[in-house]
Amino acid sequence: MFPVQDVSEKIRQIKKGDRLAREDFLENCKPFVFRAACKFSGRVLEWGRDDELAVALIAFDEAIERYREDSGVPFPAFARMVIVSRLADHRRRENRNARVNIPLPAGDYVIESESNRAWEVFWEEEAAREREEEIKEYEKLLNLYGVTFEELVRCSPRHRDTRRSLLQAARVLVERDDLFAEFIDKKKLPLLEATDGAARASR
Repeated sequence: MFPVQDVSEKIRQIKKGDRLAREDFLENCKPFVFRAACKFSGRVLEWGRDDELAVALIAFDEAIERYREDSGVPFPAFARMVIVSRLADHRRRENRNARVNIPLPAGDYVIESESNRAWEVFWEEEAAREREEEIKEYEKLLNLYGVTFEELVRCSPRHRDTRRSLLQAARVLVERDDLFAEFIDKKKLPLLEATDGAARASR
């Protein structure tokens, strides 16, 4: 599981120039970078000793700058692709006198410098895998509250005004620490307080 929950908000904050947010994000995501680099290298790496980890961390920082929310691809999948790309470049530089094929870490495809189709397939598989993992994690979270996907679909409001009101209530819930703490503790929405807050906010 990716170590940071609200990834998009973190990235927006970083792109606004928040250096502390960037440093905190990089530090929290080092286990993710470590796993991606080790998987590519096929061995356990060590911070401060193996160049691959330094290359991977720089690549992760690059991914933050290059990521676009409207791409439709989860950030972890995008970041992993950039890491793999930069590690592949690093390995080629180390083997510049020999023609090498570098295996992608998550698939049966072999990448050469001109093999664009392999990258496209890898991208698609990584994005699909990330979405599958996110859905599984979301399902586990729903189970804590005794809710299933089927119930979500069945109870989803169809009227636009109702959906808008519930979205506003949800925003109030996450912005109010007291309401959110009550929700986590009781596993029950303080809907009256949240909707009252949403109504006041919309005035």
